[in-house]
Amino acid sequence: MKAMWNGALIAESNDIVTVEGNAYFPEASVDKALLKPSSHTSVCPWKGTASYYSLDVGGKVNDNAVWYYPTPKEAAANIKGRVAFWKGVTVSA
Repeated sequence: MKAMWNGALIAESNDIVTVEGNAYFPEASVDKALLKPSSHTSVCPWKGTASYYSLDVGGKVNDNAVWYYPTPKEAAANIKGRVAFWKGVTVSA
């Protein structure tokens, strides 16, 4: 699968974990040069607290478009070390 935004390949991997319809890519498959730290967080009752990155591609910024669970709860242990995308990021096979 591939994750694309603003004409750039953000991540690509065949090792995808799907949770609640979201494709979680291994961190190692992500172009980290396109990620900018964000202080935004959100809480899922069964996965835990999500942290976010913003994307910066060609000078365009997509705030909080990437999320991950640094310390997921036990029920979501399979997404540790993985990231997912939203906010206009296209994920396709």
